[in-house]
Amino acid sequence: MRTHRGPIRAVGAGISVALLVAGAAACSDDKKDGAKADSAATASAAPSSKGPEAFSAAGYRGLKPGVTKDAALAGGALEAAPVSLLDGCTDFAYKGGPAPDKTRMDAEAATEARYKDLNAKADAAAGKAPAPAGTLPPGASAKDAAAAAANSADAAQQSAASAKLMADAAQSSVDMLLAREARDKAFLTAGRASFAASGLRELVAPAEARTAEGIGAGSTLDALQQAYGAKGLQKNKAGAYELPVDGQQGWQYEFTVDGAKVTGMALVNRTVKCTA
Repeated sequence: MRTHRGPIRAVGAGISVALLVAGAAACSDDKKDGAKADSAATASAAPSSKGPEAFSAAGYRGLKPGVTKDAALAGGALEAAPVSLLDGCTDFAYKGGPAPDKTRMDAEAATEARYKDLNAKADAAAGKAPAPAGTLPPGASAKDAAAAAANSADAAQQSAASAKLMADAAQSSVDMLLAREARDKAFLTAGRASFAASGLRELVAPAEARTAEGIGAGSTLDALQQAYGAKGLQKNKAGAYELPVDGQQGWQYEFTVDGAKVTGMALVNRTVKCTA
């Protein structure tokens, strides 16, 4: 039996060495795998150097001054169906935005049709004012007096009808303003793009959008003034704030403010008309 102890020990030693080598290799592989996992985790946790797209005249979602309606739709940034046709403009929601509201759009169409009809009639009536009845000459007959009275009554009726027409036309203008406000409110959060026949007229930012200076819905009035006060920011008659766009004649940023907060912003060219 003693003659076999040496080889057994040698074999045992060989097995031990093999196990140690295998164990070391496994540990080395585990360390490499762990290092790779740590590296991947670090890379995924690292913040992206590219932040959200800024709302800018240089381009937002592929839309910028000069883009045509067809090109904008082909770019895929907008939904295909219009969401408003008010004032002759064609408005679209951004991709994934609200679907067309038929009830609101029908109301807009009816309001605009009434506005156009009443104002056309008021303009025509303004050029047909009845002549004054005049004064009866001394010694006029009863027949002359009766005729003059009838003429005065007709003139009064015409004046009353004209006055009512003017009042109705004025009210239709108010109704148009209310329709515009209702449309603007409907897209205050989602945003929209409005086109004239010549191309983009207005780009309303969605609520989450921010300018390069970080201004957007929810920003304070102080922050707005600090960001753009030295760049030409001005308050207009409607109470909104306007900022001219450098190098883009007629274009301006408009910031709607309620109290001390920005509630919306848009890029717009008011000189572009949707109708002749």
